[in-house]
Amino acid sequence: MSNKLIPEVNIGLVGHVDSGKTTLVQALSGLWVDTHSEEIKRGITIRLGYADIAIRKCKKCQGSVAYTTAKKCSHCNEKTDILRTVSLVDAPGHETLMANMLSGAAIMDGALLVISADEACPQPQTKEHLAVLDIVGIKNIIIVQNKIDAVSLERAKESYQEILKFVKNTIAENAPIIPISAQHKVNIDLLIETIQNTIKTPKRNIKANARMLIARSFDINRPATPIDKLHGGVLGGSLISGSLKIGDEIEIRPGFKEKNSWKPVFTKIKNIRQGNEDLDIGSPGGLLAIETYLDPSLTKADALVGNVLGNIGQVPDAQDALDLEITLMERVLGSGDEEKISALKKGEVILLSVGTAKTSGTILDVGKITTIRLNLPVCTEKNQKVVISRIVGSRWRLIGYGMIKN
Repeated sequence: MSNKLIPEVNIGLVGHVDSGKTTLVQALSGLWVDTHSEEIKRGITIRLGYADIAIRKCKKCQGSVAYTTAKKCSHCNEKTDILRTVSLVDAPGHETLMANMLSGAAIMDGALLVISADEACPQPQTKEHLAVLDIVGIKNIIIVQNKIDAVSLERAKESYQEILKFVKNTIAENAPIIPISAQHKVNIDLLIETIQNTIKTPKRNIKANARMLIARSFDINRPATPIDKLHGGVLGGSLISGSLKIGDEIEIRPGFKEKNSWKPVFTKIKNIRQGNEDLDIGSPGGLLAIETYLDPSLTKADALVGNVLGNIGQVPDAQDALDLEITLMERVLGSGDEEKISALKKGEVILLSVGTAKTSGTILDVGKITTIRLNLPVCTEKNQKVVISRIVGSRWRLIGYGMIKN
């Protein structure tokens, strides 16, 4: 089995609702990742969607046309060579689902910021998502100017200038801008080449203690499956350090609430799947699916999302209160009037995104260090960054971030 088949990097697709992110995933991978019934009904991404693609290149063809995800070149019919495999993370663009997008950002190594040419730029969530990439520290960004097939040449040029103005003095100021039609697969080869050259595989510390952020959890058993054929609960996410192998004993925190306290979960790894491969050892890069010996009722319906998985005794303790050094943005992004952000107040309830975890919290004390009591505990470490949102109107809106000091 070639290591080239195992995903090396997670690439997020972010941007305003209906900009064509899920269609782009389909153009790249052949998969439609909105499979949840409510997503199909509403036509938007609610949960994080995942798909793996193998970036390939034709030896005979020259330039961008040599890049593809197909096993045979569409221009000369020659067999293509795999350069590497990457995981695509399709994040929700709708304003009401911002917290889900933040969970996805926690496991991204790079991002495609999708902007629709048939709408003025920036749209509200385009601003908000770019701010998240900045806060989380995702620097490898490609701007995808989608739906060029739906506009005139003059509008496409106007849209391009709007994008340049929007990203000036931001983390994406020098990001390449690739015009495409995801619907008709126009310029997808150029986009694949740009992904290969721009979003590099980061160096991973596989010798460190294993640490995995859980972004999905599943019961994969079909109804009426015989007891002796049942699979254990499955956990999906990304290793940020170390490695995991079949048979490893693992710890999951914060775990589950038992009476008035939270108890970590202990289990063993039964199977590991990464990309389309069953593995003995899982490593950082791409998305992992870990089958455990847990009762599948404990993992169904994303019940363990936000937990941290690792070697026994090496997972950070769960915290039910955080001391934060907070930095607020100047204005509320993603809302129509972009009102000025006021200072936090004692007693205020805010939303915190910590890795893939989401929890509300009540501010106990405001000062150079702000103390927040959490409704749900989270596993954290000192100097970890926390994204902060507050209710503005009737929506949770991004307002800044904090550095953990306890």
